[in-house]
Amino acid sequence: MMEEEELEFVEELEAVLQLTPEVQLAIEQVFPSQDPLDQADFNAVEYINTLFPTEQSLANIDDVVNKIRLKIRRLDDNIRTVVRGQTNVGQDGRQALEEAQKAIQQLFGKIKDIKDKAEKSEQMVKEITRDIKQLDHAKRHLTTSITTLNHLHMLAGGVDSLEAMTRRRQYGEVANLLQGVMNVLEHFHKYMGIPQIRQLSERVKAAQTELGQQILADFEEAFPSQGTKRPGGPSNVLRDACLVANILDPRIKQEIIKKFIKQHLSEYLVLFQENQDVAWLDKIDRRYAWVKRQLVDYEEKYGRMFPREWHMTERISVEFCHVTRTELSKIMRARAKEIEVKLLLFAIQRTTNFEGFLAKRFSGCTLSDGTLLKKLESPPPSTNPFLEEETTPEMEELALEKGELEQPKKPKAPDNPFHGIVSKCFEPHLYVYIESQDKNLSELIDRFVTDFKAQGPPKPNTDEGGAVLPSCADLFVYYKKCMVQCSQLSTGEPMIALTTIFQKYLREYAWKILSGNLPKTSSSSGGLTISSLLKEKEGSEVARFTLEELCLICSILSTAEYCLATTQQLEEKLKEKVDVSLTERINLTGEMDTFSTVISSSIQLLVQDLDAACDPALIAMSKMPWQNVEHVGDQSPYVTSVILHIKQNVPIIRDNLASTRKYFTQFCIKFANSFIPKFITHLFKCKPISMVGAEQLLLDTHSLKMVLLDLPSIGSQVVRKAPASYTKIVVKGMTRAEMILKVVMAPHEPLVVFVDNYIKLLTDCNTETFQKILDMKGLKRSEQSGMLELFRQRLPAPPSGAENSSTLSLMAPTPEQESSRIRKLEKLIKKRL
Repeated sequence: MMEEEELEFVEELEAVLQLTPEVQLAIEQVFPSQDPLDQADFNAVEYINTLFPTEQSLANIDDVVNKIRLKIRRLDDNIRTVVRGQTNVGQDGRQALEEAQKAIQQLFGKIKDIKDKAEKSEQMVKEITRDIKQLDHAKRHLTTSITTLNHLHMLAGGVDSLEAMTRRRQYGEVANLLQGVMNVLEHFHKYMGIPQIRQLSERVKAAQTELGQQILADFEEAFPSQGTKRPGGPSNVLRDACLVANILDPRIKQEIIKKFIKQHLSEYLVLFQENQDVAWLDKIDRRYAWVKRQLVDYEEKYGRMFPREWHMTERISVEFCHVTRTELSKIMRARAKEIEVKLLLFAIQRTTNFEGFLAKRFSGCTLSDGTLLKKLESPPPSTNPFLEEETTPEMEELALEKGELEQPKKPKAPDNPFHGIVSKCFEPHLYVYIESQDKNLSELIDRFVTDFKAQGPPKPNTDEGGAVLPSCADLFVYYKKCMVQCSQLSTGEPMIALTTIFQKYLREYAWKILSGNLPKTSSSSGGLTISSLLKEKEGSEVARFTLEELCLICSILSTAEYCLATTQQLEEKLKEKVDVSLTERINLTGEMDTFSTVISSSIQLLVQDLDAACDPALIAMSKMPWQNVEHVGDQSPYVTSVILHIKQNVPIIRDNLASTRKYFTQFCIKFANSFIPKFITHLFKCKPISMVGAEQLLLDTHSLKMVLLDLPSIGSQVVRKAPASYTKIVVKGMTRAEMILKVVMAPHEPLVVFVDNYIKLLTDCNTETFQKILDMKGLKRSEQSGMLELFRQRLPAPPSGAENSSTLSLMAPTPEQESSRIRKLEKLIKKRL
């Protein structure tokens, strides 16, 4: 019973002392301790095992028990002291709280006393300053009254003087007085309800109206609309009248300017009427010479009459430009059939020069004056030809030839605000220029064709890479000139039309000059012609390209690569020149694709030529009696023949494609992709093969593999590492050929080992490939049937969904089957021949 009670007491004690993790963490932070007895996860068994790790340590059990009892007594003493110390805590707390409440009440009383004293002080200050504020208001009102009376006196006197001076036309005094009267009148806007003030304001308005009518009448008398100008210089009266007009309603100033400019240009409209000989485009210089003389005459006679801020010289020039644009548009519409390209370009050139002259002399500030003149819609800054870097045509051609179109330009000059103010009228007639460029480019392409036929293919080049055809640079230099010239004429639809012309002749150049001059092969990838069959029957090689033809193909490839890069740059420059809204319509992707096709065709021709040169050697390999080979020697003659052809062709191609290294790499990759499958196909035809024959073939295959790996730098003094993409293709393809020969060399018994070895080495699940290897080993059909059945059983299970595809692939003819069909057709043709 005692033991049960003790256990229950321990359980209750543990339940009471079970603290939450948060409380336990707080205790550890306040009272950090390393004593195991203070840990939350204290384990008595582990603690005892720590004190007595061995049986020998039990000899000190009495000392340990005494220490623990001493510790328990100390803990009891501490607990007793703490409990006794807490007996008076409640009483002390209540006493402290009462003292705090009393202190708060005292503090509140003091704050209330301070607030009452502050209110009394504020009331006292208000009583002291009340009289001072009254005096300040009185002073302010008195000052305002005196100032208003003075302004009223000045206004009344000024209005009387203004009316008197107006009648006497004393415009010089009126200009100063009127401005002062208007400034004074602004102070009386809030007093307009007073009849006397309103009456003075109406008198000022009436004086302004009278002044405006009087000044207009004076200018009409001095510069009548009909008849000639009054001789002599302008009077001082009119000069002062302009100063007054500056203060009056802006419409008065605009009316003066309009009438003066109209009268000043009346002679121009008479001299250059539509029916006059000097009005046509061939004498357009006379128009601009006339206005320059008029500007000089104006400066001499009227330069001091009008204020400088009126910019009268610029206004005359701008109005002249508007009139000229209208007149030229009318006369060109009437005589459109007489416009020729040279005449049109002459007129545009002279006009743009005149616009440049205006830009240098004037700022263009009057172009934004909507009450008098309408500003032309300015082109985007990026398409303005005047913002182009100043370069000579020779420098532009040189930069284009070097492919420097993409180089960043220097900061451009400020925009020309007068660009297009006259030359816009020529834009509807630029079709004449576009048609002319179409004709010129057609003649240029024909000349390129004739020159190519006359000069023949380029000479072999083994030093600096394949030469780009000179006609290519000539074409793009001409394009550059046309683009710059057209952008100076217009940045709108004519540029789109010119781009269409560019696209047309880029395609023609690709077809007539590049593709049209590629050498023609005597055989194609689909089969052999009768002539090639006859040559093969006679034991001679298939016709190949000469050295000159190989150099020509490389030159055409380099030219197409240059055209591709330059066409891309041309597209970017055209988009810079044309209006922003039209950039989406400029797209030379089709032309770049055309040049890419020429490059692919050139590479394919080079691959076919080298491939065809290697074909007789591969045929000789397949016809050798490999079952009769008795010993393994050096590489076979057919390998020597293949290596010889590679060493003949590849260095020539590499040297002529030195400037386009990436396309030489493409040639190597395509040749490897063509030669290696063909080599494996002919390898399957070598049957039956003895063990020694297979070893000789394996040696030959390794020799070809080494040559192919060294193909990019073969015959070169500078040895470069072959590209990784090319090396991967060669290693993968030739390793498959080596694995085929290793399977052929392996004994076919036991059958299971042979089949598993085949699947492991070739990882080829095609039954036909397995049967070809059996044929190479010289096994009979009866022996093959059992091995084929075992092969099908040992094949790994195909992934889900792959059964249908494998079935279809078995049903479709393989390349080997197609090749055998072609061979049968060739034999049939040979028999008939």
